[in-house]
Amino acid sequence: MDSNSNSKNKIGVLLVGHGSRLPYGKQVINQLAELYKEEEDYLVSVGFMEMTEPTIPTAINSLAEQGVEKIIVTPVFLAHGVHTKKDIPHILGLDDGTEEEHSHDHKHHHHGKDKIDFPGEIIYTEPLGADPRLVEIIKDRVNHSL
Repeated sequence: MDSNSNSKNKIGVLLVGHGSRLPYGKQVINQLAELYKEEEDYLVSVGFMEMTEPTIPTAINSLAEQGVEKIIVTPVFLAHGVHTKKDIPHILGLDDGTEEEHSHDHKHHHHGKDKIDFPGEIIYTEPLGADPRLVEIIKDRVNHSL
């Protein structure tokens, strides 16, 4: 039991949002992180691709400072797009460096000067996708509007 909880402390979870000039996206991702922390014992952080602090590198470095050895990065997006396929992997250093052109499109919003200082493993998951659990939320929204 003790060794199991110790291994969980070595794993960090990073929820990644897009970022916005408006506060609502940050509030939602932070609330999701808090709800997730209530269910799991992992160290959890939130990072944003652009326009919002903390940046993805800042969030990863924060988890690294807490001693994690592996970080699971989950994009809180419904579907894959340029951001989840190109921009976020580029920020994470998981691409081969050939996708720089698109990343420069966001230079005025993007936190390009931040560097990730994490020697451990970064695992990048799929976005939320067409999960049946999301249908329950859609049903709630429709039924409450009737």
